[in-house]
Amino acid sequence: MPRDAEAAVSGMDFGQLWPSSVPPRRGRKPVHSREAITAAAVALADAEGLEAVTMRKVAARVGAGVMSLYSYAPDKETLLHLMVDRVSGELPTTTALTGDWRADLKAIAHLQRDHMLRHPWLPAALSTRRVPGPNTLAFLERALAALRPSGLDGAAKMEIFAQLTAFVAGHVAHEIAQAAAAQSPERAAAEARYLAAVAADGRHPELAEALSAPGRALAPEATFARFLNRLIDGLDAD
Repeated sequence: MPRDAEAAVSGMDFGQLWPSSVPPRRGRKPVHSREAITAAAVALADAEGLEAVTMRKVAARVGAGVMSLYSYAPDKETLLHLMVDRVSGELPTTTALTGDWRADLKAIAHLQRDHMLRHPWLPAALSTRRVPGPNTLAFLERALAALRPSGLDGAAKMEIFAQLTAFVAGHVAHEIAQAAAAQSPERAAAEARYLAAVAADGRHPELAEALSAPGRALAPEATFARFLNRLIDGLDAD
């Protein structure tokens, strides 16, 4: 986590961020709720991207004054923690596991990819350390249960889940960028001409050989599955 972001949340009791079964205090009911504010922030990020999420814009969406939001989320970094956990509640955690830990991990990775494509801001939001809320913990619990047949120790299982999530986030970020680039056929054609010229200059024989090889399926789902298989099939279960 960047130093300024870490400082913003260093004194926070993260247990107070998430809903609990503790009865609310007596007195006047709050005009807004942390859940409604988080939902508004997620909708804004889905529609306009993570950079569009400002306290002012979120306040406008819920019809609140900017300063009133700080009693629910003292800064944007805190709001991001809430946003990540809110959308993590969309991930299924009760489907049956097969007992084949590699197959189950691949299924989990596909769920993560679909989830991140629905919320394209998630890869960037996950690039810094996030404190897991109840929904995130439920999905982590699911992943650890999937890894139980591997016989790996707890530290290794945590590392593998972190590695898997980082892989999916990185791949989805690349996938989104590629899709955006495909919107410009002129740019794609220019890149292809450039690579063809480089491959023909005689100074890059390995590249020339690679580019001359038959292409593989470029469908996003097929590409993801191919990369995922390489990652998970190569994991060591010792």
